[in-house]
Amino acid sequence: MPEITFETALAARTGEMIDACTRCGKCVEICPVTGPAGVGDATPTAVISGVLDILRLGEGSQAAKAWASGCALSGDCIAVCPEGVNPRFLLAMARVALARQTSEPRERRKRGIENFRAVADGVNVLSRMQLTDGELARLGQQVTDRLANGSTAKPGERPDFVFYTGCNVLKTPHIALLALDIMDAIGVTYRVMGGPAHCCGVIQLRTGDTEVSGRMATNSLDRLAEGKTGVISWCPSCHVQFTETTIPTIEKMRGARPFEMTPFMQFLKPRLDALRPLLTRRVPMRVALHRHPGVKGVTEAAVELLRMVPGVELVDLGQPEVGLVGNALSALPDYKRGLHLAELQAAAAAGVDALAVIYHVDYREFCAHERDWPFRVVNILEIAGASMGLHHDDDFKRLKIMQDADAIVADCADMIAARNIDPALAREVVVKAMLAEQPLPLVGSA
Repeated sequence: MPEITFETALAARTGEMIDACTRCGKCVEICPVTGPAGVGDATPTAVISGVLDILRLGEGSQAAKAWASGCALSGDCIAVCPEGVNPRFLLAMARVALARQTSEPRERRKRGIENFRAVADGVNVLSRMQLTDGELARLGQQVTDRLANGSTAKPGERPDFVFYTGCNVLKTPHIALLALDIMDAIGVTYRVMGGPAHCCGVIQLRTGDTEVSGRMATNSLDRLAEGKTGVISWCPSCHVQFTETTIPTIEKMRGARPFEMTPFMQFLKPRLDALRPLLTRRVPMRVALHRHPGVKGVTEAAVELLRMVPGVELVDLGQPEVGLVGNALSALPDYKRGLHLAELQAAAAAGVDALAVIYHVDYREFCAHERDWPFRVVNILEIAGASMGLHHDDDFKRLKIMQDADAIVADCADMIAARNIDPALAREVVVKAMLAEQPLPLVGSA
C-alpha cells in the first residue's frame, strides 16, 4: 500500500468535502464580502457550484473565482453549512487551484521562497531593533546558548502548554510579552515557539506550493507537540492554517490528532475568575473594540476581559465585523479602507479614549492613526496589563508614527549596530514591513 503523503491526504480531505457539499448556497448567502469581491448577480447556488468546478475541473465561473479570491476568512459560512462542510477550507483549496493555473511549479516554489524570506526579514529585523537579548530569548528567539529558549517549566519537565506566537507578532513584541506576563501571573507554565523557524506553511500554501507548505507545517507541528495540555495560539492566520488545513490532514495520515490548539483569548476565558483578583488598578477609559469574527469566541472573550477591568466603559461602535484579521481583507483594498475610515470616524464621534484591537496585524495597521485622531490605539492586553501593573514599552508605534524611514533607522542605530544588522537592510524592512503596511493613509503630513 503506497505511503500517504501530506498532499494526497489533503487532496482526499478536499474530495470528501466536495462530495458532501449539496450546493445549497447558504455559505454564499451569509458571506459579508460577496458584494465587495465582485460576485455580481450570480445566484448563491451558482457561485458554490462554480467553486466546486474549480476544485474538480480546474475551471469555474468568474463569480466563483471572484468569491474565492476575495474571501476574507470571516468563517460565518462554516456555522451555516447543513452538511458539516467547511466552505472556508474549500475556498482556500480553490485559491490553491487558481494559483496553480497561473504559474509553473518552479515559479510557485520561487515565489513561496521570496515571500517567506520577506516575512522572515521583517520579523527578525524589527524584533531585533526593539528587544534585548533576554526578551528575544523569552520569546523563543534564542540569541546565545547561555539564554533559556522561552520555557518556564522546570528542567526536565514538560510545560503545561506551548505558546505559539506565529511570526508577525514579533514585530510588535510588547503584545506577546504581555501575554507571557499574564500567563505567569495565573501560574501557567509554557514553552514559547514561533518565528520563521516554526512556520505554519500558509505563505507557501498561498502560492499553490502544497508540498513545501505541508513539509514546513508538519515539521513545526511535530515540534509544537511538547505541551502537556496542548498549544495556545496567538496568530489567527496560523491558527486557521493549523486547525483547518494541517492538523486534520495529519490526522488523516497518522490516524490521530497530535494536539488541540486554543486561541489565547479562548484560553483566558475559563481562567478569567483566576485573573479577576489581579485586575486591581482602575483604568478609567471609554474603550471601543475593533472586532473580527473569524475565530469564533475570541471577540466574546475579549469583551468579557475588558468588562472585568475596573474603570473601563466598553462602547459598541456598531461597525461591521468582517474577516479573520486585517490582512485577510487585503484582496479588497477599497472595501478595507472604507471599513477603517468608518471605524475611526465612529470612534471619534463616540468620544472614546481608546480604540482597542485584539490581533497584532490590526495593531500594525491602526496604531499610527493615533497621531491624527483624538484617541489612543492600543492592544487589549495593554489595558488588562495596566490594571495588573504590567507594562512593556511600545517602540513599534512610536517608530511608525515618525513616518520617516531614515529617522527610524537613526533612532535604532545602537540596536542595529549591536545586532550586526546591515543598515540598508534595516531601512528596506522599515519601508516594506512597517511604513508600507498602512491600508488607510494617514491624514496629511507629520
